[in-house]
Amino acid sequence: MDLNLVWYLLLGALFTGYVLLDGYDFGVGALHLFSEGEEERRTLMNAVGPVWDGNEVWLVAGGGALFAAFPAVYAAVFSGFYPAVMLLLFALIARAVALEFRGKLPAARWKKFWDAAFFAGSALAPFLLGVAAGNLALGLPLNAAGEFAAGVPFLLRPYALLIGALALSLSTLHGALYLLLKTDGPLRQKAHRWARKAFLLFLVLYVLATASTLLFVPRFVAPLLEHPALWLVPLVTITALAVLFRALRRDRPLIALLASGTVIAGLMALFGLGLFPHLVHSVPSPENSLTVYNAASSPKTLAIMLRIAALGLPPALAYTVVVHWIFRGKVKLDPSGY
Repeated sequence: MDLNLVWYLLLGALFTGYVLLDGYDFGVGALHLFSEGEEERRTLMNAVGPVWDGNEVWLVAGGGALFAAFPAVYAAVFSGFYPAVMLLLFALIARAVALEFRGKLPAARWKKFWDAAFFAGSALAPFLLGVAAGNLALGLPLNAAGEFAAGVPFLLRPYALLIGALALSLSTLHGALYLLLKTDGPLRQKAHRWARKAFLLFLVLYVLATASTLLFVPRFVAPLLEHPALWLVPLVTITALAVLFRALRRDRPLIALLASGTVIAGLMALFGLGLFPHLVHSVPSPENSLTVYNAASSPKTLAIMLRIAALGLPPALAYTVVVHWIFRGKVKLDPSGY
């Protein structure tokens, strides 16, 4: 068994699970300030309130897996992206605290402050994750020791910012579709309008990002040219976009949400295919790149951690399913809610 490849696939599955689940949380938060009135804003918070903390388990699992399986990559990425990682943590903290603190006082200024914090944290997080993905696609300057050899301004490259905007638009679309399932009445109509606008914005950014990838990151296309069967991944992604559009027009929110999830999974798969076997591609010195094989832990460590993952992941998956099942249906406000 190629344990390095297994852990690469497992790592991709964990981060894809996180983007799928916390993606709609981010999207709902990013739409929060566009809602009106106390009832609407409480409804948005209560739509994600019971599930957001469980969804973040997949980020913790992904970070732990990266540390255990590919410690050199963990060190390089977290040191190179340190300011961005800290900003991401502050964004996640702001969202969490806003959810818990907003309803503690009735003062209007208090609620407005936490509304802004909830929006800012929810919008900033997917944007930063997208910027990180864009930089990994372009490659990072690593020295011979595998250390990041540039400053923060280097990370603000136009392509990376474009991928950040793409991630934010997709998260907003995912969140709007989730609200279609969780709300009713005028707010649901508003969520439908949000979803249509987010879809159009995502479609424009998707075309721009695809063209930019072909122009600036041609190595991401190489796996598709070498293995024609892999064209199934972009084909499924584009088909899911068409299904999403059709479901949105016919007001079938569950199908639309599943389609947006398929689009997310497809884009994550394309990212993983384009990156492999690199985890951090070094530019302009490719010999310093960190790959699935030269940056991995020992085979014994990978084998032990795989057994631990086999024991830990099923309960986490079961918890995610049970929580979403318990809190299925429309949001109903009550005094004990957010």
